[in-house]
Amino acid sequence: ISFLRWAFLVLPSFYPTCEWADDPSSNRHKTNIIRDYIEDINEIPKPRMFWPCEIWGKYVDKLEDLKSEENSSKAVQCLNDMVTNALVHIEDCMKYMDALRDPAIFRLCAIPQIMAIGTLALCYNNAQLFRGVMKIRPGLTAKIVNHGKTMADAYGAF
Repeated sequence: ISFLRWAFLVLPSFYPTCEWADDPSSNRHKTNIIRDYIEDINEIPKPRMFWPCEIWGKYVDKLEDLKSEENSSKAVQCLNDMVTNALVHIEDCMKYMDALRDPAIFRLCAIPQIMAIGTLALCYNNAQLFRGVMKIRPGLTAKIVNHGKTMADAYGAF
């Protein structure tokens, strides 16, 4: 169960009821899976493989083949496919955040979403994802936390 779904069950007056309540969690989950590729594939004793075969299977025979230099072009195409797949949740994330009325709850949802979209932007078309972990710089993170207070801030970040 996603955090937002759990919070809705526990504190229903703070959360809108809607068919897109899980989209913020899905967006962050997909973002983390994309961002953590190299960490997951290099996991010892056994790789963790969360990227869906339906996507990476269009580009390589094995998921770990994406980290090979010789597959760099295919890897970036696959990465862009993964990022595009994650972006399908953005519109509903925005609707969900717009429906939140409590400022503290809004920030609880908006800051991770802004971080997620920033991470997706950092990852898109970036072959470095297959060499090391992609993270938003600490200074930008601090700026997002300090300025992610309103829906206008969220629109500006997206």
